[in-house]
Amino acid sequence: MLTRKQLELLLFINERLKEEGVPPSFEEMKEALNLQSKSGVHRLIVALEERGFLRRMANRARALEVLKLPDAHSPSLTTKKSGGFTPNVIQGNLGRVKPVSATNDGAPKAAVVPLMGRIAAGVPISAIQDHTANITVPPEMLGGGEHFALEVKGDSMIDAGIFDGDTVIIRKGDTAHNGDIIVALVDDEEATLKRLRRKGDSVALEAANPSYETRIFGPDRVRVQGRLIGLMRKY
Repeated sequence: MLTRKQLELLLFINERLKEEGVPPSFEEMKEALNLQSKSGVHRLIVALEERGFLRRMANRARALEVLKLPDAHSPSLTTKKSGGFTPNVIQGNLGRVKPVSATNDGAPKAAVVPLMGRIAAGVPISAIQDHTANITVPPEMLGGGEHFALEVKGDSMIDAGIFDGDTVIIRKGDTAHNGDIIVALVDDEEATLKRLRRKGDSVALEAANPSYETRIFGPDRVRVQGRLIGLMRKY
């Protein structure tokens, strides 16, 4: 049996998926349920997961799957198909690189990478946003895999040569080595750009600016979203 707030959140997420095809942000969920903080939203989502009503798609910001609704509300969740029911699934916000364009002689000219909003190089901000624009980058910068770009906000990585207003190119992935600069998703609601350090069961997100403290987390609180592979700057 769900609490009133759990049911309200589940129905709100389900209606947003049906109407717009994307799940609401933590901020939107907080405001819709009149909660004091986004941590309250996180607790409700965890409770819904534990009860089998909701599932978060691993390593994808804001990616939610509604598995079922309480019996009184279940007709609005799905439509019958091939003798069963198919839930609404949102695959997340990170996009694939568009095909590389070419010059007249067939040489690659530029690749188009989705710009996914801003990333905090300082105090964490709301998790990775929706696809906001595209940018072109030299194809030799990318290599294999999927990539996305983020605009840097803050100065916590200046000693690594990353400044406020820079655009970082990230290779999407859920693994990284000690010392890599990564996009880290903290508690599934805040994203930040930091250097990764692991020791035992602890995960440290290390700034490259002595004005900022290293933040230490348990292994279940931090998810790697991708690894820094390039940077672009406007002068």
